[in-house]
Amino acid sequence: MPKEHKKRGRREEKKRKRGQEDEFPTSKRPKSNEGSEADIIVDHDPHPNGADYLSLEAPGEIPFYGLLDVEEQEYFKRADTILELNQFNDAEERELFLANVYQEASGKELKIANSQSCSRLMERLILMSTPEQLKVLFRTFSGHFLNLAQHRFASHCCEALFLQAAPLVTKESKELTRGKARGLAEESTTAESLFLNLTKELEQNLGYLMTDRFASHTLRVLLVVLSGRPLADAHTTTLLQSKKKENIKLPSPEKTSSSFSNSTRTVPASFPAALDRMMRGIVAGLDTNNLRALASHPVANPLLQLLLDIEFGRLGKSKAKDLSSLFRKLLPDDPPEEGTESASFFNAMLYDAIGSRLMEVLLTNSPGKTFKVLYQNLLRDRLPSLAKNETASYVLIKALGRLNKEDLQQAVEEICPQTQLLADRSRTSVLRCLVERCQVREVDPGPLAISLKEAYGQQPAERLSKMLQTSLAATETMSEEGRKNVENQDPTKAHASLLAQSMLETPGPLRDMITEGILAMDNSILLQIAKDRSATRVLQKSLTCSSDTARYRRMIMPRLAAMTVGLTTDPVGSHVVDAFWTGSEGLPFIREKIAQHLIEHEATLRDSIPGRAVWRNWKMDMYKTKRRDWVLEAKGQTAGIKTGIELARERYAAQKQGTQTKGRGQRQRIASSIRTGANAVVTAGQG
Repeated sequence: MPKEHKKRGRREEKKRKRGQEDEFPTSKRPKSNEGSEADIIVDHDPHPNGADYLSLEAPGEIPFYGLLDVEEQEYFKRADTILELNQFNDAEERELFLANVYQEASGKELKIANSQSCSRLMERLILMSTPEQLKVLFRTFSGHFLNLAQHRFASHCCEALFLQAAPLVTKESKELTRGKARGLAEESTTAESLFLNLTKELEQNLGYLMTDRFASHTLRVLLVVLSGRPLADAHTTTLLQSKKKENIKLPSPEKTSSSFSNSTRTVPASFPAALDRMMRGIVAGLDTNNLRALASHPVANPLLQLLLDIEFGRLGKSKAKDLSSLFRKLLPDDPPEEGTESASFFNAMLYDAIGSRLMEVLLTNSPGKTFKVLYQNLLRDRLPSLAKNETASYVLIKALGRLNKEDLQQAVEEICPQTQLLADRSRTSVLRCLVERCQVREVDPGPLAISLKEAYGQQPAERLSKMLQTSLAATETMSEEGRKNVENQDPTKAHASLLAQSMLETPGPLRDMITEGILAMDNSILLQIAKDRSATRVLQKSLTCSSDTARYRRMIMPRLAAMTVGLTTDPVGSHVVDAFWTGSEGLPFIREKIAQHLIEHEATLRDSIPGRAVWRNWKMDMYKTKRRDWVLEAKGQTAGIKTGIELARERYAAQKQGTQTKGRGQRQRIASSIRTGANAVVTAGQG
């Protein structure tokens, strides 16, 4: 009997298994590929009366707004390209072109926002719009925000619109406070009223929006705008957008440079009330089980982080005790001790790749008493195991950043025995945190230094080479872009470099470990370190970290000065040459020697971009034309040296003074002649 013909291979095996699973389907709920729904299964109705229930179901099918015809698509694509190239003669020509594009887009805004090829143009137009144009576009989108926020391309337009309209709210609020826009509310719709109408439009579907793949980003931006948080803050930016987001670049960066700042924004009194209403709607509509399920949801977790951050930031201690708060719904047991459900949830989230981020926010922003209870009951007895875990170690780092001196000393004693294991696994983030916190809390770093020597070796040169992972054999023939890609794929070298830099910032045995290693290395190894993208920062930091390293700098600078020519034209090594100026402070003969090396290879330096940067930073033009001034500056005697701008100001002031003196003399001569003529007339009249 012939055998059945089967294809071999792992892929075919997976296909056969998948086919068998399809024949015998399980009772499990299939997971959505889009990640737009929370995978929450509730066997019973938690709200039998229908009160305070937050729906996680989709609000309905997204309407179709139509398509742009071929000619319209070509026009808007061409307009986007022209705006991106920014090849206008002046600003007036660009504004005229923008006005024409707005006129052509009138009535087609929703189609453009939903278009895959033209939505970038809508984002660019929003970034370049005037306040009046932003309001017009906001009113056009009103009533459709629920649908636009769920769209893959239109959601980005909504985010850009909210961010650009946020400074307008602050501006109008200040003008109304000062009385400069008395009739603003009557003459036109204010940005405040537009945002308030938006919150009312989305209130009934917050549960679904917070778990939607695209709408969750839009909802986060709206919460940030209502809270008054700084829009340019790095932490806020991380919560608002992912690393894969395509950033639309403006042709004129100066236009929005003043819009976003790191300072807290002033918002109207109605915004906190609207924010509280939205937060109550989200938290009150979900019970503890559902909120905990969302804590590990990849889409809803960032929104919970933002809500928890806002909750602690605005109300602080009072919210930590409020039973209706998000914090108390996640951890209802007071205090959360071992054996309680809150402790079980907290421990599970420590080792969850997504939920651990929520625990980081909780430990960072919780009030002091709350943090102390959490640390003593749930973290203090498990420090070694947390430090060894790849995920939980990041939560531990946030906790170490808030410990007092006594608790930090105890943490150092418990974690130090694990240094060897952490070094072998390249888990240096916890060690770096301990080094930094010991310096801040003035804790003795001696035990940590001993454990680091045992982990990386007793020989200074070998110890530092092992710590920095200095090996250029595989990358020395690569281009600069190739080296960067290789190091981005393996961040362990960067973390090791950060550990060494933090040790250099700590006076005592930790700094001596690094400086002794550098001094013990051969010149060939030092040259490799200087050209390594990660390790070079350790060498630079050793030259610039503190004035207490004068002895070390006197010993290392003559050796490094001999490598100047080989480093000036290297994209990485040129930064080390820039650090030579600070490292040779108090050593003028070393500075003159390095300057002489640069002068001898001037042509080579001017032919490369890194070389030109070194030439400029070392002020070699002054060295060639004003040698005496350069030498005085190299010796630190800059009291009598005036810069070019200072000399120009003096010349301008002298010229202005001369003009005033000359004009004053002319006026005096005219007045004298007038008086002489008047006297002559009087004398003639008397005669």
